[in-house]
Amino acid sequence: MKTVQLVVLDMAGTTVRDQHEVEACFAQAATATGLQASAERILAVQGQAKRFVFELLWREQLGAHADAALHTQRVDHSYQVFRELLEAHYRTAEVVPTEGCLELLAFLRKSGVRIALTTGFYREVTNLILRRLRWDIGLDAHYQGNAQSLIDLSIASDEVAEGRPAPLMIQQAMHTFGITDPQHVYNVGDTPSDLESGRRAGCAGSFGLTNGTHTHAQLAACQNDGLFASLVEFQRHLETELARS
Repeated sequence: MKTVQLVVLDMAGTTVRDQHEVEACFAQAATATGLQASAERILAVQGQAKRFVFELLWREQLGAHADAALHTQRVDHSYQVFRELLEAHYRTAEVVPTEGCLELLAFLRKSGVRIALTTGFYREVTNLILRRLRWDIGLDAHYQGNAQSLIDLSIASDEVAEGRPAPLMIQQAMHTFGITDPQHVYNVGDTPSDLESGRRAGCAGSFGLTNGTHTHAQLAACQNDGLFASLVEFQRHLETELARS
């Protein structure tokens, strides 16, 4: 196999513990603003850029031929309520890494493998999470790290033209590090859109975690290169792969 040069990791549910809090905030915002969205529908779109999800769900409710101004007004309202709920949550609730996360990041650093965190969140709440975890230490104005920082790069969904399942955040990370061949890249996430973004980017591996927002059965229905119960298991797999390269 080709040497792994970059591992792209999702945040909520992958590297940051998520016990369906984001879905709860989304459901609260939907209810408060008149958007009809079942728990199953909300789960299905986890991992995607959040404003895009509101655009999608309001289009489904209003119909494809609904007045554009009305659609935008409804989306703006729901998204603003969601932002307020989400930011309040991350300012006040416990924010902790997932099982095996810190150990994996240390292993990747020691192995000389680049680390990029990507997310369906927008930059403001991404920074809020990074600060709560102290993962922002050493990141510059472009959210790139240095030899002392825990991660090498942070990319939020509002910093690319299209969020997941599009591959643009992965491709931006590759461009930042001068990596031209996606076969040197592993992608890890806990949602179908995470897996799909890695597949579209042509990554050597697009892996799923089953201790986040989706179960093993739910992710097994998606194209993937392996499912793991935690980042502990993923690290064991990666250690084996790197030993072979």
